[in-house]
Amino acid sequence: MSQFTDSHSGIPPTFKYPLKFCLATTVTAYVLSLVTGNVSQVDRVWTFLPTFYTAYYALLPLWLREAILPLWPYTPAEVSSYMREEYSSRALLMLVLVFLWMSRLSYNTWRRGLFNLSDEDYRWSVLRQKVPTWFFQVVNLTFIAIAQNIILFLLGIPTHTAILQPHTSLEASDYVLAVLALLTLALEFTADNQQYSFQAFKHNGLKHNENEWPGADIRWTEVDAKRGFVTKGLWAWSRHPNFLCEQTFWIIITFFPLLSHSSPSLPSIPLNSITPLYPLAPALVLCGLFFSSTLFTESISRSKYPEKYAMYQDRVAMFVPILTPVWGVWAAYRGKKELVDEALWGNGKGKGKAE
Repeated sequence: MSQFTDSHSGIPPTFKYPLKFCLATTVTAYVLSLVTGNVSQVDRVWTFLPTFYTAYYALLPLWLREAILPLWPYTPAEVSSYMREEYSSRALLMLVLVFLWMSRLSYNTWRRGLFNLSDEDYRWSVLRQKVPTWFFQVVNLTFIAIAQNIILFLLGIPTHTAILQPHTSLEASDYVLAVLALLTLALEFTADNQQYSFQAFKHNGLKHNENEWPGADIRWTEVDAKRGFVTKGLWAWSRHPNFLCEQTFWIIITFFPLLSHSSPSLPSIPLNSITPLYPLAPALVLCGLFFSSTLFTESISRSKYPEKYAMYQDRVAMFVPILTPVWGVWAAYRGKKELVDEALWGNGKGKGKAE
């Protein structure tokens, strides 16, 4: 029997428990969505599940050989001895970074009130109104419950790849990637703070606070509130700086095992025969999700603010900030730059205005 594949099921033993857990969360989320009429069940655990799967792999030597309770983590006996008995320094570092990611996202989710059991993502409400009930339930089952849980499972794959490698000391690539990951999280936290600060001013009229989080000390105006969406700070350079950082973070996590010297000796597992892109699957799938989700989000924003959000789309790049000055040059060429800048940044001197 191969050390990476169960001879009976064809599933690598390191996948046996996570797949069971993924199935359980999928069924639970779907049933709860039907019982409560609220389809944001997966949204509430999105902040935790990637960390759970990452921790399972990074802490593989910690688990017992058999589950003592239903869905209790365990390490199957078929798992190779070096993975059962030795911790991977790389996997542990990845766990620390993912834990920090979870802490940031959980805090932002909490302060926005999205952990409230009665809360539902506004996008699902919009979709429910646009499509027939039967079609919405198909989406609920196939995408909201099943596909999203699969994506969350996939985010643990980079750490799984890391534990398959020889458990050597950390390398230069690990330290470089760790620094990049921390910088990405800091930028994402800043983007979150700026968005939260703007929404607080827009809905509650809360003025600038001296204790504002660093990066969010932007003095909003009534013109900003009337516009309806944030255009200053990082949001002057990217329409979705938080989404950009989210995708970047998981791309960085994916590259931890791929850039190590151990990567060429990575043992072959069955999924490699399906596609050579298997190691990149988590990042590619997540980026695909964010791109499609962003298109839907922007369609809602454009319906609410048809003229000015269209200007925002023409003037500021969706994700990549370096493209924003290019759009500015294009707007100037068409003779629209001053008009658009005035609409998006008031007198053109708004803090963080993109040139």
